[in-house]
Amino acid sequence: MPSKSTGLIAAAVSFISFGTSGAFVKPLLEAGWSPAAAVTARAFTAGLVLLPFVIVMMRGRWSLLVAARWPVLGMGLVGVAITQVLYFAAIARIPVATALLIEFLAPLILVGFTWAVSRKTPAPVVLIGSVLAVGGLVLVIGPGAIQAVDPLGLLAAFGAAIGCSVYFVIAARPNNGLPPVALAGAGLLLAAPVLAVIGGLGLLPFTATFSDVALFGTPVAWWVPLLIVAVVGTALAYASGITASGILGSRVASFIALLEVVSASIFAWLLLGEALSPLQLFGGLLILAGIASVRAERQRAEPVPAPAIA
Repeated sequence: MPSKSTGLIAAAVSFISFGTSGAFVKPLLEAGWSPAAAVTARAFTAGLVLLPFVIVMMRGRWSLLVAARWPVLGMGLVGVAITQVLYFAAIARIPVATALLIEFLAPLILVGFTWAVSRKTPAPVVLIGSVLAVGGLVLVIGPGAIQAVDPLGLLAAFGAAIGCSVYFVIAARPNNGLPPVALAGAGLLLAAPVLAVIGGLGLLPFTATFSDVALFGTPVAWWVPLLIVAVVGTALAYASGITASGILGSRVASFIALLEVVSASIFAWLLLGEALSPLQLFGGLLILAGIASVRAERQRAEPVPAPAIA
């Protein structure tokens, strides 16, 4: 079994990779790409990037993909496509910060779901960690994120949060031995045409331009930022995130994923020159404290091996 440190490293790679997305998608959006078109191209390109690895890893083992068809469908349709559609539907009605804050309530949804199913009150460290993490999230995104009144926008954002929770649950399951890279690649390739159909039906604005875009002040071809966000911010991010969830479990992995917001803020500061306030940095520390609390509960729950008898 992979070690917990491997899971933590994979989780760090995931949230850092996801955090680069905003800095490289923004030039496309400013050039006239709609969010739905950008995420469709991003998912399809990332799926193609992972496809050779999937083919090599699944050679002679394609039955594993068939056996894991339901997790693959869940990952592609719910974990990627529906979550993205609901998120974009939300930001069309409420502020982006508000939509992000609600979507990243996924860890609390997982805690509450476990509480309801098991009928066991979570350990105090989990409850404390949840409060710290959400408080830190509000500070990083901005206290103004709670200013939203559109009920349909709020409903769509909560739907995205549920979809995000489903992503972590599917990623944490054994999935009949299907490698994480195969689950990520198959899910992304499945999500892309679904997103394209939704855009084609006019349910979301779907526009794209193919002229040069400004990347950090330098004109480049449109496919340059798209390729970067597809390889780093999508293919690598999903593959490492699924790996981390499989090792750490959905709850711990989902709390660590909150650091994606911190990572995105840091990249926006370094690459786009967007200010990063001391309040946001303090929020990042609160998120870390919340993760540490949840992780401490997980460690206490793991059995300690009995000493060997000589």
